[in-house]
Amino acid sequence: MSQLTRTVGRAFLGGLAAGGTIAAIGAVRRSKWAAELERVNHKGDTVSLAEGPGITVGATAGAVLGANSPAYAVAAATAGLTAGAVGLYDDMADAKGEKAKGFKGHIGALLKGRMSAGLIKVVGISTAGLASAALIDLANGELTDERRSKVRRLWNVGVGGGVIAGTANVINLFDLRPGRALKVVTLAAAPLTRDPGPDARRRTAAGGANTALAVSSAAGAAMADDLDGKTMLGDGGANALGALLGLAFIARTGMLGRHVALAGVAALIAASEKVSFTKVIAETPVLRELDELGRTKS
Repeated sequence: MSQLTRTVGRAFLGGLAAGGTIAAIGAVRRSKWAAELERVNHKGDTVSLAEGPGITVGATAGAVLGANSPAYAVAAATAGLTAGAVGLYDDMADAKGEKAKGFKGHIGALLKGRMSAGLIKVVGISTAGLASAALIDLANGELTDERRSKVRRLWNVGVGGGVIAGTANVINLFDLRPGRALKVVTLAAAPLTRDPGPDARRRTAAGGANTALAVSSAAGAAMADDLDGKTMLGDGGANALGALLGLAFIARTGMLGRHVALAGVAALIAASEKVSFTKVIAETPVLRELDELGRTKS
């Protein structure tokens, strides 16, 4: 396949992910569930969570169509759709008065004999992450490579699953102001969208690049209405984009890269229990300017 053909194909894929996102958001906003997806944001304005399921559909469709093997396509569908579905379930439970928040809140609910919606989300995304990581390693021939010990193969799947689930959680942590999570996703996806070319060492590298392209295209398509405060990602959209972003990363990197990424997302999640990211951004001039860029002023 020539460079021109690959470039045209990737441009088409990006357009499809963006167009699919816009179409899906519009369809959800016109559906009978539109009223149930309305929420009040931090400023007291009414916004729609339709962006969440819409961007899940657009980004996942792009990732599946950009897959370079059946195993990768299933991995993309599993990561994106599962994360989006359980995230949306958590969004809906929150509207019904679900009070368990954060790790401590979920454990507290479990000790009382109740499994919170948040914990269901964590279990669902973690399970999907492990399944997707196993499919990636299967596509690369690593899961069946008998030159490596079984423990090492399973460990690598576990770390990959942790990266997918952890990234889904991290992106959700940034979805506290209009456009913020989408900007984080776009910046994080940028280096992963680079075409690895036909000689890439990992078979799934091209699929990972296409997934990152689909994620950034879907994020770009939803950006304007998100910044204007008309729609918001919610847990569903943020988790789906994060899971697909994590998938794109492990598809392009080996064991060392997975361990570094897992350490990074774990550190951010741990920090979020003690530090307000919103406060840090507000007190850092460069981050504050980037965070407010394009946002509708109140």
